[in-house]
Amino acid sequence: MEATAHARFQRYGTRKVAQVLKEIRGKSVLEAERLLPMIPRICSRMISKAVRSAAANLVNQATKAGRPLAPEKVYIKSCWSTMGPMGNMKRMLPAPQGRAYTFKRKVCHLTVVVSDERVMGKRK
Repeated sequence: MEATAHARFQRYGTRKVAQVLKEIRGKSVLEAERLLPMIPRICSRMISKAVRSAAANLVNQATKAGRPLAPEKVYIKSCWSTMGPMGNMKRMLPAPQGRAYTFKRKVCHLTVVVSDERVMGKRK
């Protein structure tokens, strides 16, 4: 059984979120919740919320299906981040001689998929 959680339009860069996701992929939800506060990235708090939401979704689905599931048996099957829209977060930076430089704020979408079966990844 699987469940997903999405966190969309988050104000973090895709690559920085992907670095944190790489650390928790394949681990149990409890292990990921212990690990995330120790990772020195601001986005780890948002990722922790998404992981908890996905785990709660899976436990709720299992309970409705008539087979209760302990939270210790929930594993992160896959997780990824994709780039959000870049056109709507344009900002200006003051520049010399009365000009202004434009830059875009990065936005990402996060998806977390959890399962009740442990998924073994490839070893490098």
